[in-house]
Amino acid sequence: MPRKLTVTRVAALRSRQLTQNGIRAFHRAASADGADRSGLTALTYATMMTYAVDAAVAVALANTLFFAAATAESKANVALYLVITVAPFAVVAPVIGPLLDRLQRGRRAALAVSFAGRAVLAVVMAFSYDTWLLYPAALGMLVLSKSFSVLKAAVTPRVLPPSITLVTTNSRLTTFGLVAGGVFGAGAAGVASLTGSPGALLYTAALSVVGTVLCLRIPRWVESTAGEVPAVLRTTKRGRRSPMGRPVVVALWGNGAIRVLTGFLTLFVAFVVKGQTEADPARQLFLIGIVGAAAGVGSFAGNAVGSRRRFARTDRIVIGCIAAAVAAAVVAAVLPGIATAALVGLVGASASALAKVSLDAVIQRDLPEESRASAFGRSETVLQLAWVFGGALGVLLPHTTFWIGFAVVAAVVALAGVQTALVSRGRSLLPFLGHRVRSSALPTTPARTVR
Repeated sequence: MPRKLTVTRVAALRSRQLTQNGIRAFHRAASADGADRSGLTALTYATMMTYAVDAAVAVALANTLFFAAATAESKANVALYLVITVAPFAVVAPVIGPLLDRLQRGRRAALAVSFAGRAVLAVVMAFSYDTWLLYPAALGMLVLSKSFSVLKAAVTPRVLPPSITLVTTNSRLTTFGLVAGGVFGAGAAGVASLTGSPGALLYTAALSVVGTVLCLRIPRWVESTAGEVPAVLRTTKRGRRSPMGRPVVVALWGNGAIRVLTGFLTLFVAFVVKGQTEADPARQLFLIGIVGAAAGVGSFAGNAVGSRRRFARTDRIVIGCIAAAVAAAVVAAVLPGIATAALVGLVGASASALAKVSLDAVIQRDLPEESRASAFGRSETVLQLAWVFGGALGVLLPHTTFWIGFAVVAAVVALAGVQTALVSRGRSLLPFLGHRVRSSALPTTPARTVR
């Protein structure tokens, strides 16, 4: 005899049905356009998990790592914080790009190691939460996360379905990643409220283990590097090298300028909020959440718009994005407050996403297929270094005066914007870089439109 239907059982059946439908819809989206056959679906799942791990560790360390130096009266303490958490990556990052060119085998394993290392470090932090070991372990988490981003950028061209472009592919990866970050970040917040930050760090370790397994499920053909030609910013006599060309250099300058703003915003606002609401942790998370939510919406919007545009003049798009970012930072300097900081997060994330889509498009358009993997790896390294520089500004600038920080970062981004505009015309603010820009330009070819 069938069980008697009750309101509870009907609700449970309906919830299960909706969950199953949602899972099927998600799988269809992740495997659309032949992504399941090319290997893009497997890379999508791994990318989602790295966003999830980053969000979870940010929640777990919200009241320690990001804010440890916020109320420090000694500049030496703030400088020590910067040395421990940010500066070392600026030394490590330049090594990653050239290493990719020499890594002929083992890219899947390298991706998996980036997750396995984070799993170990998360466990170390969980059991060393109140000791000095927290800081070097957190640094390791940051370096491994950024390393995954560089490795993923180099692997993506190898799993590209024939029916879609790199622009669409990267936008899809970012969108799925942002969704995963939101979902699993909320899960980490729930775990932290029940078990404290050490429990959230163990949750992070579990996510990292899942990410390790997902990386090993990426198809073996991403290991094939037959015919690859390393991409460089200028011509060289050292073997076969493919110069990136002026359009790529312009896009790199523009993207780097905007990444300075996003890196600055990530740390500066956190420090300001911590200093102004010292006795109210719940309010701190709420205010930072406003800025983070605005940045998330901006990233979604930028990727959505960028994936549907035609890219005939990427230089104009990039310069326009820089202008929008500078304007938002100036508004925040004139009208300080969380509302304008959220505006900077919204505009900055939108500009960053749209400029990154433009960079993807110009790499696909102007570089031969055998050099794209190297170009993506090297360009991602440049962007990560720009983010680190912005983060350094966010730590070192005074947190007690809101407008000074945004005024300084607006000036820095504007200066980089001027350099971007000059490079697009074959000139440079930096004379020693002028030769690089000219010599790396490719022969003129008819412009092709990339969707």
